[in-house]
Amino acid sequence: MYLRNLLEKDAAGMMEWMHDPDMQKCFRIPIKDRDLEDVIGFIRNAKIQMNAKKDFHYAVADEKDEYLGTVSLKNINLSDRNGEYAISLRQKAQGRGIAAWATREVLRIAFAELELERVYLNVLSDNERAVRFYEKTGFIYEGESKNCLFLRGKYRSLRWYRILRKEYFNHLERSN
Repeated sequence: MYLRNLLEKDAAGMMEWMHDPDMQKCFRIPIKDRDLEDVIGFIRNAKIQMNAKKDFHYAVADEKDEYLGTVSLKNINLSDRNGEYAISLRQKAQGRGIAAWATREVLRIAFAELELERVYLNVLSDNERAVRFYEKTGFIYEGESKNCLFLRGKYRSLRWYRILRKEYFNHLERSN
């Protein structure tokens, strides 16, 4: 398993998770409406954003170079040394430890290579599976924004998480 730049050949795999009804429940934006042209445009733009050090979107690939999902550091602010984490995996990659591996790897990039101080994320409060995953991988709960989103006809809340550079290295030591 390894991380690499997104390639246009990954577009079909990306569309697979975007059109997955279970995944759609976890997103605030209407990803089910994305078509192949949209996804290819995202992939092309990802290269530009990476060169500008604003967003880093990586393909999670297996030993056969098959695209399994995307893990990202986005909204990077090098002045304040922080960035936002995100991950989306195809169904076939879920439940196999791939998300944990990709998260460890992207956090290594964030703290060891980009020298960020803080990586944060937000998640819909009722996404219990994701909440358990983030807490298990070392993210620390900071608080909840109650009823801050109106999605699919009802108000939803967001939970906010972070991991600081020192916390990451401490979590890494405890895991080894």
